[in-house]
Amino acid sequence: MPARLRFRKRVLTAVLLGIWVCVNFVLPFFARELSFTVAGWPLHFWLSAQGSLLVFLAVVVVYAWLVNRWEAEASAAEPEPPQAP
Repeated sequence: MPARLRFRKRVLTAVLLGIWVCVNFVLPFFARELSFTVAGWPLHFWLSAQGSLLVFLAVVVVYAWLVNRWEAEASAAEPEPPQAP
């Protein structure tokens, strides 16, 4: 695996992990101030229970899509190894 691809994957992982941490730990903490209810449950409950799940799925999809694209570009740029006769 090329070093540049490895670096890009690490940066992407760090960014997506930061987004995931913010959505799961920071936003629900501040969402407690939202005092109205949705279907009998407080809004911060819905943000924590449903929103974090949807963001996690989006993080997985974005990671898989970008890494597949980057790996395809890297494999297309590599010269093919010589074949033995």
